[in-house]
Amino acid sequence: MSVRRKRRAMAQMNVVPYIDVMMVLLVIFMVTAPMMTPGVVDLPSVAKSRQVPLQPIQVTIHQNGQMDVRDGAHGSLDGSVSLSDLTDIIRSRQADNPDQPVVIAADKNVRYDAVMKVMSLLQKNQVKRVGLLTVPEQARP
Repeated sequence: MSVRRKRRAMAQMNVVPYIDVMMVLLVIFMVTAPMMTPGVVDLPSVAKSRQVPLQPIQVTIHQNGQMDVRDGAHGSLDGSVSLSDLTDIIRSRQADNPDQPVVIAADKNVRYDAVMKVMSLLQKNQVKRVGLLTVPEQARP
């Protein structure tokens, strides 16, 4: 009598053909990708703003405590200004443009307290945009 063995089913999948197909596709894409021309994108255009940005009002604090006010929009310079007159001058300059920024340019040897007094005074009087003016490091002699 002959004894026949039963074949057992394979529980593993043969992935070699899939790897072969993947390698062929990879080669095809690598060869054809440089030959394709990129699409041209036609970007929309926008109009520029016709409104010229406002030049700031510059409050300069010198080392001796003296203050000057320069209006960048009108190019005018007020001489020595006291702290009490500063808010009146700023309000009169901002009468037409309340959003005109105010920058404080202080000498580097001026006490921090003097700069903070000016900034606090401007903020108490509802000056909306107050900033500090600095010089980039390369521009210094």
